[in-house]
Amino acid sequence: MAAAKRAWLALALAAFAASWVHPLWPDSNVPYDHWLRALSGGWSPNAAFGWQRNHTDRLIHLLFGVCLAPALRDHARQRWPALTARQAFVLATMAIMCASLLYEWLEWLIALLLSPAQAESYNGQQGDPWHAHMDMLLATLGCASAWPWWRTGHSLPTPR
Repeated sequence: MAAAKRAWLALALAAFAASWVHPLWPDSNVPYDHWLRALSGGWSPNAAFGWQRNHTDRLIHLLFGVCLAPALRDHARQRWPALTARQAFVLATMAIMCASLLYEWLEWLIALLLSPAQAESYNGQQGDPWHAHMDMLLATLGCASAWPWWRTGHSLPTPR
């Protein structure tokens, strides 16, 4: 049940990013720094970490891996009961990597169909030639970050 809640959280974040963020603001223009300063009384992640780019898209990719991987692991264990925890983890990781690759290919295809300025705005690359690679890596690292809990048999905290 906990994994299903995390999977729904991941899908909700993806839906938020796809349907609300892109039409109003491309990823590169989401004012998360302004929102966090207002909520925290002035703390700015951009100032604290010296960031020059907007990291909304990277956060969404990281959370995709963190939130969806436990559900994929549980599904693999139910579908194939003979799998060990490690094998289920590897399958979940590969599924996250494949989903990230397919998403980046879709972004690339959209970029081919748009003008260069529209493609840059839509994809939120912000001049980063490694944009797609970093997004896929962060989704994979999000998945991998759950392994210490899986290995010890503990569950990840459940969102309420």
